[in-house]
Amino acid sequence: MNKDLLLSNLRNIPDFPIPGIQFKDVTSLFKNPACMQELDKALYEKYKDCGITKIVGIESRGFVMASALAVKLNAGFVPIRKPGKLPAETISESYGKEYGRDTIEIHKDAIDENDIVLIHDDLLATGGTMLAAYNLVKKLNPKKVMINFIIELEGLKGRSIFPAEAEVDSLLILEGK
Repeated sequence: MNKDLLLSNLRNIPDFPIPGIQFKDVTSLFKNPACMQELDKALYEKYKDCGITKIVGIESRGFVMASALAVKLNAGFVPIRKPGKLPAETISESYGKEYGRDTIEIHKDAIDENDIVLIHDDLLATGGTMLAAYNLVKKLNPKKVMINFIIELEGLKGRSIFPAEAEVDSLLILEGK
């Protein structure tokens, strides 16, 4: 993976969404075809032999690479969304994050006990959103659950909130907060 290409195209937005947050904007990676191809190739190589049957993407930046990878792996795509956005029966999970509280939902019938699931999102900061997503997916009793991020902000120690059995991986690990 060409980390230099990805890092040189990653945009940093200071004080977004609130003062003190240094927002890592992956949309600058998504608009660059070379970066998209690099991310696509890296994710495919990492997960091609894992038997994944469903890829869960977290609203909204998690949808981009989760959908692309689902197509390449011949897996289904499952969205996790904010409340009221999914039309069928859902289960939900509320959680705290670095700048407030939120809730996410998944369709009750999206995953079953035969599924091997990869949950994908753009960035691991404090981990609240992904932990909520992990808890939602686990309630549906899949065979196995893996977690992936494009970027991990190591200084925020988000990885530490996941249970020991959670398989957490990131393509780019940055020291910052």
